[in-house]
Amino acid sequence: MRHREVDTVIDPQVAQEIEETLLADRLKYTRAQVEELAGMPPEKARRIWQTLGFPAPSDDEVAFTEGDVRALVEIDRLVEDGLVDEAGMLQLVRAVGQTMGRLASWVVDVWLPNAAARLPEDAEMSPETVQSILGLTDQLRPRFEGLLLQGWRRQLAAAGLRVTAASGDASGSGDLGVARLAVGFADIVSFTSLSRRMEGPALAEFVERFEAVTSETVADLGGRIVKTLGDEAFFVAPDPRAVAEIGLILADRHTADPDFPLVRVGLAYGEVVLRLGDVFGTPVNLAARLTAAAHRGTLLIDAPLAAELASAGYDITPLRPRHLQGLGRVRPYRLRRAPA
Repeated sequence: MRHREVDTVIDPQVAQEIEETLLADRLKYTRAQVEELAGMPPEKARRIWQTLGFPAPSDDEVAFTEGDVRALVEIDRLVEDGLVDEAGMLQLVRAVGQTMGRLASWVVDVWLPNAAARLPEDAEMSPETVQSILGLTDQLRPRFEGLLLQGWRRQLAAAGLRVTAASGDASGSGDLGVARLAVGFADIVSFTSLSRRMEGPALAEFVERFEAVTSETVADLGGRIVKTLGDEAFFVAPDPRAVAEIGLILADRHTADPDFPLVRVGLAYGEVVLRLGDVFGTPVNLAARLTAAAHRGTLLIDAPLAAELASAGYDITPLRPRHLQGLGRVRPYRLRRAPA
């Protein structure tokens, strides 16, 4: 299942060799042939290619492998066996396309510089050189695929536990996909102006440090990163105190570690909807608005979270009510550690 956006800048033969190297399979079928072998109607196959994030190749282009045939067959079986309906199948396909696309770019961004470091100092970074480096993925692929499979199983187990816990949560509605969670956003202060002053590699390292430290902090305290958006991280946890600790650690980090960006944090607590790996609901919107309203290096929380943390030993200060877009007048609370 290929993406042809690079064909205008590299030789087609080189492009095919790179694809076959990374796919570990030979390109030998046209779109019509792979659809016939999989027993799938053309319009359905086209929609799957597009949902994965790839344009459908022309009718006479040899662009597919045996692995593509097997993938289409297995996708169809998900529906035939009643494991998902057609809409659910497309949702899963879209998730695979988006997740694997980002993961593949991430792997290449990490792998290529390390592999290129093995080249002679006077070597030019030409398509042929890149092709040679990519050929080394025979060493990387089996090890990384093992990590990928185990990581998927671990994440699936964790997701199963979250759903089970949410379904038995007496404080929630009892509906599948609905839970009471503490949610939070951490936002880098003045990111736009910072990004203008940094060169590309320095900016990438800056953002990578923010994401890495945030992810590790959230994981250590039993939370989950829902998504990162470059200058912002969205995280959740079932334990309000865990989210409070995550927020405080991130807000205080710059003081002890100047290489970590100065952030502002907003937290909220309440009933949310869990859908396709994302989290929705009023607490999410409120936490985002509180983040935007927070001063640099500070942390704002909503009233329900303040009530949950009232006996936890924090310094919680009510602030004047303010208008938050889409939410009306809301009284935020500033959260700090209690004086020693």
